[in-house]
Amino acid sequence: MKCNWKAALSGIALAVSTGLHADVLPAYQADNAWYTDAQSRLMTKLETNNRFKAKNVILFVGDGMGVSTLTSSRIHKGQLAGNPGEEGYLTFEAFPHSALVKTYNVDAQTPDSAGTMTAMMSGLKTDVGVIGVDEDIERGNCATVAGNEVVTALELAEIKGLSTGIISTARITHATPAATYAKSADRNWEDISDMPEEAVTAGCADIADQLVNFETYLESRYNGVDVDGIEVVMGGGRRHFLPNDAAFNSPDAVSEVEGDRTDERDLTAEWQTLYENGVYVYDQAGFDALDTESTERVFGLFNESHMQYEADRANDVAGEPSIAQMTAAAIGVLDNNEKGFFLMVESGRIDHAHHAGNAAGALTDTLAFEAAVKAAYENTDPEETLILVTADHGHVFTIAGYPKRGNPILGKVVNVGSEEPATAADGMPYTTLGYTNGLGHMNLGSETDSDAAYAMEINAGRMDITNVDTTTPGYHQEALIPMSSETHSGEDISLHATGPGSQLVQGVVEQNVVFHLVNQALGLIKE
Repeated sequence: MKCNWKAALSGIALAVSTGLHADVLPAYQADNAWYTDAQSRLMTKLETNNRFKAKNVILFVGDGMGVSTLTSSRIHKGQLAGNPGEEGYLTFEAFPHSALVKTYNVDAQTPDSAGTMTAMMSGLKTDVGVIGVDEDIERGNCATVAGNEVVTALELAEIKGLSTGIISTARITHATPAATYAKSADRNWEDISDMPEEAVTAGCADIADQLVNFETYLESRYNGVDVDGIEVVMGGGRRHFLPNDAAFNSPDAVSEVEGDRTDERDLTAEWQTLYENGVYVYDQAGFDALDTESTERVFGLFNESHMQYEADRANDVAGEPSIAQMTAAAIGVLDNNEKGFFLMVESGRIDHAHHAGNAAGALTDTLAFEAAVKAAYENTDPEETLILVTADHGHVFTIAGYPKRGNPILGKVVNVGSEEPATAADGMPYTTLGYTNGLGHMNLGSETDSDAAYAMEINAGRMDITNVDTTTPGYHQEALIPMSSETHSGEDISLHATGPGSQLVQGVVEQNVVFHLVNQALGLIKE
């Protein structure tokens, strides 16, 4: 019997137009878990409120957290819970709004964190390697800074009277956190010992100095501005705030001389003089003693350099809070201001583990970052807080081969229908995760410090991993191109949002749009 397709299509069209779509949708399809889950998620988005103004904004930046990192982390999370993994979501991936973000710098196809974070904080793109300045800067030339400084969302929030905070698991003077408060011709000018003599003579200030004296620098830049300074600063990088003198070592110092500064200044002491009601902490005990309801401001420097990788945090000499703990504590201090707050939280060590070629480290820190986002969501009012979760750039980190569903994400590829690892044309097995470039294969077993790879020789190219357990914390994946450190990538990254103003997060956008989302939500610039 010949089918009358026109009549059939007409019937479906009539059913849909009259709301009778259930008549043409098979029950087994309507009841299918995949179908109902997708439908439920769409309905949740449709029910999102239409408010566009927020009291608070929290910007989360997973440094180096590209799309392949998100995919691998969500699978890893699921598998740690005993599931196949692919069907799950990271907390922020379930936020109602998302977009893709273009990451290039003005002068670079593949970006760095200084240029990308300056874009997110200022609303304009700039060059590689410079902090808080526009593209007319000449990197490394102090004389080109004046007149090219840009104002940041954090500075505007301070000017408006909001409380402000910065958190990073990297050094707090590193590129991403520094772009919230500093103006520098070079991201590497973290303290005066890092600067060329001509820059110091010309009057350029190092990044650590700009953080401690943020209030003074901001007020001198704009006439009539009166701010009370950043309320919460937590991260690593003590060495850039202390003199190059063992007498100033912290109790948990691991170096013979902890400080790097060559100007004999102890910036931690200067901060405490500036803010007599502030609390300076350097270890877990000091952090745990914080009373967030009564504490006016906090300056926490928990490590000489970067904070520990999440997988290595328990090994810290004096203990370190997790990124989730720091986030919750920061909110506890910042929300004492009835006007609201702006908080930036960076997970810097996702990036560092990737640079070392250690996927396990990167995924572990991504899941710690996810816990911080969850802590923020649970400790704020979703009707008055805009939460943005993004990255600054990705890495040359790949998910490849044809592994079957549920195959260990850190394991070797096992194809559908097989129980044994697949082999490549060279007869050797290979892992699902890998890097295009970098240090290459290393089997460091239970080593949780990703940076241990830098003490080894570059070992790029194909290796026989038949008898190697690739799921251990210390396994570093193979890399094709030998390099002293794995590199960033140039593809788009994702942006996830919830709360007032999140509706504007959609499509493919330039990275500098992130600033404008923050500004729109908080009304930082008077129209």
